[in-house]
Amino acid sequence: MRPVIYQIFTRLYGAKGRSPRPWGGSSVNGCGTLADIDTKALAHIRDMGFTHLWCTGLIRHATCSHFDEVPDCNPRVVKGLAGSPYAITDYYDIDPDLAVHSERRRDEYLALVRRVHRAGLRLVIDFVPNHVSREYHSICCPAGVTDLGADDDKSLSFAPSNNFYYINNECLHTDHLPVHDYAALAPEWQEFPARATGNDVFHAWPGANDWYETVKLNYGIDYATGTRHFDPIPDTWLKMTDILLFWASTGVDAFRCDMAEMVPVEFWHYAIARVKEQYPGVEFIAEVYNPELYRSYIHFGGFDYLYDKVGLYDCLRDVMCSHRWAGEITHAWQATDDIRSHMLAFLENHDEQRIASPQFAADARRGMAGMIAAVAVCRGPVMIYAGQELGEPALDAEGFSGLDGRTTIFDYWTVDSLRRTRLGCLNAEESVLRSFYARLLSACNQSEALRDGELYDLMYVNPPSPTFDAQHVYVCLRHSARELLLIAANFSDHPQSASVIIPQEAFNHIGISPTSSSQSFADLLSEYQLSTPLSPNIPINLSLPAFSGVIMRHER
Repeated sequence: MRPVIYQIFTRLYGAKGRSPRPWGGSSVNGCGTLADIDTKALAHIRDMGFTHLWCTGLIRHATCSHFDEVPDCNPRVVKGLAGSPYAITDYYDIDPDLAVHSERRRDEYLALVRRVHRAGLRLVIDFVPNHVSREYHSICCPAGVTDLGADDDKSLSFAPSNNFYYINNECLHTDHLPVHDYAALAPEWQEFPARATGNDVFHAWPGANDWYETVKLNYGIDYATGTRHFDPIPDTWLKMTDILLFWASTGVDAFRCDMAEMVPVEFWHYAIARVKEQYPGVEFIAEVYNPELYRSYIHFGGFDYLYDKVGLYDCLRDVMCSHRWAGEITHAWQATDDIRSHMLAFLENHDEQRIASPQFAADARRGMAGMIAAVAVCRGPVMIYAGQELGEPALDAEGFSGLDGRTTIFDYWTVDSLRRTRLGCLNAEESVLRSFYARLLSACNQSEALRDGELYDLMYVNPPSPTFDAQHVYVCLRHSARELLLIAANFSDHPQSASVIIPQEAFNHIGISPTSSSQSFADLLSEYQLSTPLSPNIPINLSLPAFSGVIMRHER
């Protein structure tokens, strides 16, 4: 099966607050729980065509909320009331916000794993390897596990056996960082010696735009000298590998590894091999943004999939916003052609702005052509962020997150489009958009050619002309032993007619004979059908809806 991933921000997915307000707590703004990901919700996700469910924010992280079962956090080193899910306070614990009964949160998590698997889905969780909360302390680790930093020699700025980096003889300075009303009465955060901040700030004055709530983990690289100390195996390697094995033992099917490129590839080579030795089916997805590292993190590191952010995402975003021509999609996929089956395509996730937001495309319909093109050129996984299929515009200023075109990861909030989905109260536009996504995503595995067929790009033989708008239309073929797909994505705001040429070279490459007799094509996305000759001498005339496109299937 081609992985089709549905990312939910777990705290937001089932939240039911009817009138959330900025900086509000969970009692007013709502907070989803693991129980909200119930059998009905999972069936809904599966029936949309998804194969994987990524539950973001499962592991316990820094928060301003109080729970009797866990230590309180200092609000001065927490972002937002709810806190960032990437400031982990205990790698072995479940976030108590997500439990109906916080004292039974592990049992509720294991029940979720069983529900996900019974629904025929695979469970993805975050692994955050580069940094932890400044208040990290495990209360749920197995017997015999030593806490991160417990045995560090804090007199040394770097030691291969240390878990953290230290700034000698300096306190961490946080008095210049933003303090909101809820944190004003909290005591100053005391840290001596200061530790390096998660985004590679190796001094004691992290700024407001830094990851000041986190500390960087030491994998054996001395950043002062550039030297690497991997023999003997650093203590951090051993501890983090054990954490991966712990979660794999609970039934996790895949790990989305946060900022994987900030951790040396040698660690991944070591850790992934050990996890797959015991759990061969576990998949690893890497957040890597430097194209020069892609092949190393796949071939040596052992990752199954990497985010296609700098290439395909950036290109599609520009085409959707009319900043680039559609023909540049060809260059985007060609840059990773040799590893294309390892590249994960997306247009939204928790880090990126919503398609429908004013900061992106201001119209959710513009995402339809982008997703058609992404599915067409990508041979690896496809990912959707919950609410994307509804046109969620992210128009809320939720609190710490502010009005930035993103759905908050720091605040308690109820996303209205998701709330109304659970109630069956979508409006007409949302229902149409959701139907489009269901057809497209289901086709990813129902169609043999989309699932594991080959790509043949047609842009080189369809230059700008009165009958083909190469600025706004992208065309290609996907083909397999039994299927030929003619795919066209129209990025313009009006319907188009496109005369598409399929060259003789394509017939030779695919292994089909041209014919002047009419052949039947049916669109996988609509009821549109076409009868046309299949010949290099006769263009195929397509009718393309605005902001969308067609996937015309011909049975070979």
